[in-house]
Amino acid sequence: MIGVVVLGSTGSIGESTLDVLARHPQRFRLIGIGANRNVEKFAAQILKYRPAYAALADPAAAGELAARLGNAAPGTRLLAGPEALTELATLETAECVMAAIVGAAGLPSTLAAARAGKRLLLANKESLVMSGPLLMQAVHDAGATLLPIDSEHNAIFQCLPAGSRAGSTPKGVRRVLLTASGGPFRDWSAEQIAAATPEAAVAHPNWVMGRKISVDSATLMNKGLELIEACFLFNLPAEQVDIVVHPQSIIHSLVEYVDGSLLAQLGSPDMRTPIAYALAWPERMDSGVAFLDLVKTARLEFRAPDPQRFPCLALAQAAARAGGLAPVVLNAANEIAVHAFLEKRLNFPGIASVIEDVITHTSAGPIGGLEDVLAADAEARLRTQERIEMLGGAGRGVRAGARG
Repeated sequence: MIGVVVLGSTGSIGESTLDVLARHPQRFRLIGIGANRNVEKFAAQILKYRPAYAALADPAAAGELAARLGNAAPGTRLLAGPEALTELATLETAECVMAAIVGAAGLPSTLAAARAGKRLLLANKESLVMSGPLLMQAVHDAGATLLPIDSEHNAIFQCLPAGSRAGSTPKGVRRVLLTASGGPFRDWSAEQIAAATPEAAVAHPNWVMGRKISVDSATLMNKGLELIEACFLFNLPAEQVDIVVHPQSIIHSLVEYVDGSLLAQLGSPDMRTPIAYALAWPERMDSGVAFLDLVKTARLEFRAPDPQRFPCLALAQAAARAGGLAPVVLNAANEIAVHAFLEKRLNFPGIASVIEDVITHTSAGPIGGLEDVLAADAEARLRTQERIEMLGGAGRGVRAGARG
């Protein structure tokens, strides 16, 4: 029995992970689950899956959870506070940790799992974007195993030569190609995109995802963040990581070799496939995903991304080339800008313009340690918030749906 901890259990990745685990009760034991503050969904998961430990990062939500459960889950120990997630990530009884907490909040527990030598299933892309050198060094020093969960990086990992490990340059690889669905606005004109609403941005045509990552898909920032991830995961320069828009989301990514071979991983757009692959690696097991019917799929399309309509991608590519703390600033500014857009305090084009302004006016030197990452993150968030408030006072670039 392999002990598993699922951090971010109430999100879409967490729920898919619990579904896969439940299909293999003789192989996996759910040791613990962790989340931020979704009390209702978290309580239901405790009662359904009966983990030994359950942690909520928000202390107030944890108090509400304890009151709601009462004596209904006597076998589950409840933990509270951000440090509780780190405690879960380092439990001796857990060999495998799913890191699926969205945003910078997932960084401490992800680093803790790596330093504890766990099999780390990485769905929290911000951990690599913000502290790639630190995380990869922790994986190396502790002998941890890092397996990517993002469908694109998981696909690349599946297409690499046998014996490849995260953090090592794969032999014979010329470049990797990350596929992008193009998001809900892939066929929209620049004028239509300028008037996009949060409701339209979160209506992804292919994937069921959270609101923040759905907006990142609409701006193509998610693909930019994935490019930065890929550089660390596969030890490649940004010049060897390309983006191609593939509307059907059937080919999840590709690897091109120096002999001209191009290997692709295909499958239905369902995150349970990469989750099951990482849980069972180096073996394979049933994921519950519908098998792909190539005849019904019929056609696969590819196109280059348009940097004019989707400037966030170029910003991320520049941050990847700059390295150091530049990706930290990019990620922090994006998180705040997307939040403002979802709250209708910033229009859609304002996301990219605010991020660019913050990057331009924020120092981004080398990473000396985690304290440098956290300081740059905090500075960038403050600058982004100030920029958004300034735009609000000027009446420009604020109202969602406004042209700007």
